[in-house]
Amino acid sequence: MKALLVLCCAVLFLAARSSFAKTADVAAESAQMIVVTTPEWNAVQGRMQRYERTSPGNAWQPVGDSIAIVVGKSGMAWGSGLTATDSVHAQGDPVKREGDGRSPAGVFSLGTSFGYASAPLAGTKLPYLSLTASTECVDDVESSRYNRIVDRSTVTPDWKSSEHMRDTGEAYRWGIVVNHNAIANPDGAPKPVRGGGSCIFLHIWKDSAHGTAGCTAMQPDQIEALLEWLDPKRKPVLVQLPVDAYARLMKQWGLPAVMNLPAR
Repeated sequence: MKALLVLCCAVLFLAARSSFAKTADVAAESAQMIVVTTPEWNAVQGRMQRYERTSPGNAWQPVGDSIAIVVGKSGMAWGSGLTATDSVHAQGDPVKREGDGRSPAGVFSLGTSFGYASAPLAGTKLPYLSLTASTECVDDVESSRYNRIVDRSTVTPDWKSSEHMRDTGEAYRWGIVVNHNAIANPDGAPKPVRGGGSCIFLHIWKDSAHGTAGCTAMQPDQIEALLEWLDPKRKPVLVQLPVDAYARLMKQWGLPAVMNLPAR
């Protein structure tokens, strides 16, 4: 009888753990969320909607209207962010790789803002990096500084490939770092998976017809609105998914309901 009781308790415990995992809030500590959705994995055009809540645990409320965005020129692929996604991959889903031209799908925190100006846009609360001629984002998978923004003038370069961030025309006049493939070491430094994708940002688009190398881009006034709205004290997150994946994971991940999702 005692053994049966122990077995029953174990079953109930495992069931409770399973239930919790299925309804985990991937943004439990956040009060600001940016949601990006596209029609399918290979789509370049999509929509972005901002959400906020008065405190973690409360219902998400939309902020303003949704806006047009573009993602990678090859669409999206599962990336590496705040929550593990291996268990939610559908058969045939693409996985983010260096140089694949896809934006990462998943849930991501945001890093520093950046731009060409010596000072941040008025109202910006995120940390700010003023880009100079020696600011580079390293995309060489063999470099010790892979997937990091560095000042070439202050380090000994060990990379053969990088993005010179001051030489991108209008695109990086204002931008925000997406913390993709940036698992932290015990000392807090990023420890990216080699070849898992690098240098992912929110930034200004060329136009609505052209995708990016893997970032998410929008009109200049819209990136400025994001910079004025985002508050690191509210622990903002970015959620990017094709609409089918979003509809499938919305309840499981505790995401806000968005317009035009397919019926489940």
